[in-house]
Order: sequence, then structure tokens, then C-alpha cells
Amino acid sequence: MPSAPDGSIAGASTGGSIISPMPDALPPQPERDPRIYFAAERTLLAWIRTGLALMGLGFAIARFGLFLRQMQLASPAQTASSAGSAFAGISLMALGVLVNISGALDYTRTIRQLSEGTWIPGKLSKMGLGLAVILAILGTVMAARLFVIR
Repeated sequence: MPSAPDGSIAGASTGGSIISPMPDALPPQPERDPRIYFAAERTLLAWIRTGLALMGLGFAIARFGLFLRQMQLASPAQTASSAGSAFAGISLMALGVLVNISGALDYTRTIRQLSEGTWIPGKLSKMGLGLAVILAILGTVMAARLFVIR
């Protein structure tokens, strides 16, 4: 059995208390390696690119729906449906704005945690997972709609 510095057995009960030779935790230290800050900035730039791509795709989808409506007015014999493209386009544009705002907030939080020494490596990206789920749902709805319309 391990013994404590005073000769008693570590973990043995002495008068209702347990002797624990655990050292006090060190205070958090701010991150000094600039590569960590650069990585956080690259992550922010990736979120900005993702948001801009979503906004651009949403704009293109919305405008393509407008183009289809104009073509339908010019030639009533064509039966191309553009219903829903405005909603999908605006939804993607709004999602792109939310991604950019969330990316900026996440970057601010990460830099603050790095400066305070409270950053925990290996955390899951809730924003990334949320975006993946939302895009999967939106893609499934759009694919189902295209399958129904044919």
C-alpha cells in the first residue's frame, strides 16, 4: 500500500478525512504558440468561404427560378416548374449569413479561450455538425421534390 509523506497509508481514513497527496492544479496558461492562433484564423476564413459559397449558390438558385418563370411566360407550352426555387435560394442565402455570423462568434470565443488558457483541444464543432445536418435535410427535401416533379 502506498504511504503518505507523514507515514500514514494514503487513502486511509483518519478522523473522518482522507489523506490525498494530490498536488494543486496549475493555473491556466495563455497559449504562446502563434501557429495555434493562425490555425484559428484559417478556420475562420474557411467558415467565411463556406458562408459565401452558400450565399452564392442560394442567389443562383433563386435567379434560376426567376429565369424559368420568364421562360414559361414567353413560351406557355413549356411546363418547367420553378416553384420552391425562391424559397430554397433564400434559405441557402440565410444559412450562409448564419454561417458567417457563427464563424465570427466561434473565432472570437476560441481566441478568448486561447488567451485565457482555457481552450480545450479536440472539441467537436457543433457549428460544423449543425451545418451538415441542415444541408443534408435541405438536400433531401430538394431531391424528393425533384423526384416528385420529374
